[in-house]
Amino acid sequence: MTETIERSDSADDDRILDHLVVRFAGDSGDGIQLTGDRFTSVSASYGNDLSTMPDFPAEIRAPTGTVNGVSAYQVNIADHDITTPGDEPNVLVVMNPAALMGELHRLEPGGTIIANEDAFEERNLEKAGYKVNPLDDGSLANYRLLRVPMTNLTKEVCAPLGVKPRDAERSKNFFALGLVSFMFTRPTEPTVEWIDQKFAKNEKVAAANKAAFHAGFNFGETTEAVGHRYEVRPARLPAGEYTSITGNTALAWGIVAAGQLAKLPVTLGSYPITPASDILHELSRHKHFGVRTVQAEDEIAAVGMALGAAFAGHLGVTTTSGPGVALKSETTSLAVSIELPLLLVDVQRGGPSTGLPTKTEASDLNIALYGRHGEAPLPVIASYSPAHCFDAAIEACRIALKYRTPVILLSDGYLANGSEPWKLPDIDSLPDISVPFATEKNHREEDGTESFWPYARDETTFARPWAIPGTPGLQHRVGGIEKEDGTGNIDYTPANHERMSELRAAKIEAITADIPPTEINGDADGDILILGWGSTWAAIDSAVQRSRRAGIKVASAHIMHLNPLPPDLGDILSRYKKVLIPELNSGQLANVIRGKYLIDAQPIAKLQGLPFKSREIEAAVKEAAATLFETSDDQKVNS
Repeated sequence: MTETIERSDSADDDRILDHLVVRFAGDSGDGIQLTGDRFTSVSASYGNDLSTMPDFPAEIRAPTGTVNGVSAYQVNIADHDITTPGDEPNVLVVMNPAALMGELHRLEPGGTIIANEDAFEERNLEKAGYKVNPLDDGSLANYRLLRVPMTNLTKEVCAPLGVKPRDAERSKNFFALGLVSFMFTRPTEPTVEWIDQKFAKNEKVAAANKAAFHAGFNFGETTEAVGHRYEVRPARLPAGEYTSITGNTALAWGIVAAGQLAKLPVTLGSYPITPASDILHELSRHKHFGVRTVQAEDEIAAVGMALGAAFAGHLGVTTTSGPGVALKSETTSLAVSIELPLLLVDVQRGGPSTGLPTKTEASDLNIALYGRHGEAPLPVIASYSPAHCFDAAIEACRIALKYRTPVILLSDGYLANGSEPWKLPDIDSLPDISVPFATEKNHREEDGTESFWPYARDETTFARPWAIPGTPGLQHRVGGIEKEDGTGNIDYTPANHERMSELRAAKIEAITADIPPTEINGDADGDILILGWGSTWAAIDSAVQRSRRAGIKVASAHIMHLNPLPPDLGDILSRYKKVLIPELNSGQLANVIRGKYLIDAQPIAKLQGLPFKSREIEAAVKEAAATLFETSDDQKVNS
């Protein structure tokens, strides 16, 4: 149940916003992620379209009060369809000086700063690197500054409840949430109901959080400095039932759905690693759907469990990030050799090594394509939005099962932790991805007897039969040593090894028959094409819209299948004079495209642990258009 929100009349149209970008920032212990999540959830229930970007410290226990310890959460809410969490926040909520020091550069010129002035004392200022208090020295004159004594006001409202000052201080994030909820006309009842449910076992904590939340809301209502309220009205989304979903949750649900659609039990072998761990947590909740989860002792054991489950007739899954993909490579190569379905989910983060464990990157494409020993091709799928992770998981499982091959599904930290509204799918619209197990012998020997050949192949998919151990008469050998085509007997001969290598490659290439036509967005007759993959989709979509409004003819194509590539991609690329490929790496797909299609694809590389801003891609489009214009003028002069 939500409260009624008064609509602004026509005289107050300046109070109606078509979108709003808010960024909350503070220490990891300040409850920043919770605050942002609650603001997001309330906005989703109100009907806004939204996109979020949680931003965690790279260190597990960074020193309190330091810039390295700042946690942030950015959310873009709108009354129309949006794809990105916004290039620059309109509002920055900072709980301490370190948050201001680390996050101010992101705020739009003239934006609003809401600062917990109680935290701006000498010790915290020194930790953050300030010599003087920035709230007093005029350095923030180009912004709208709201100084709010959040800590002291929270302690005051919690004192009558018998809450100790140190414990009361932990509720100041709800004070900030209450204030922002007032300023931007967010309903209060969903938050109060959530607090009651979340802290039902600790009445004093629940009471403190509710008191702080109401105090923040009332502060906004009674303080002239806040000014009038603003509102972002509900978006007009297609009719249906929606929920706010993160990429990791969507991916986990997609795996559950795939198990049901395949009519197979799911076994996940996983070792916790940022930012993939939430998939393990979520799947562990769904035993009633036949999901079995095992937290293994290491990455190698985890993939071994998943492959063993596949051998036994389960949908075998393992989840990890870049370092784990490296450790799993030997077993993944074994899965290629014995040709069993296996899903390896790689939620990418900044590398190499430990690198940037909480920051996003898409630099695992090379290891996904080539990171195995020998000739060991396998399909690579990439999700492109938090909600799309659901569909990508089903597609990856479908390919693994149909073609009897391991599949790597690429997500990344931005998708994993980001959220957006997701329209619940019609269950009947989801594909049947079930495959039959072998139950009978499939080969007649010269003496007339029948036997089972584990590598007798389907003529179209080149997939071998999947026989569950223990099926009468279907005893067979699998292993890492090269096998003879058909019989599965060990065969070291050069001709056989070459043939098996070619067959395994042909099987992967056969998947192109299942890839739908590539969709072109924007100006199909333009000169510039932006080719994207993964989480760059949101920024590309926004950049294309902005560029077209500026009069530049530009199109975009976003591909989910990275190996094999869509069969029509070469023809599409040849139509454009300029092909730009934005990537959160040094240009890994661009190198593949240049080598395969011999076109001068230009990478737009970013390696900062941050997703693209749409303005960054827009600037590259503008530069490409100017180059084409200059080239055209030169040709006219020469002619």
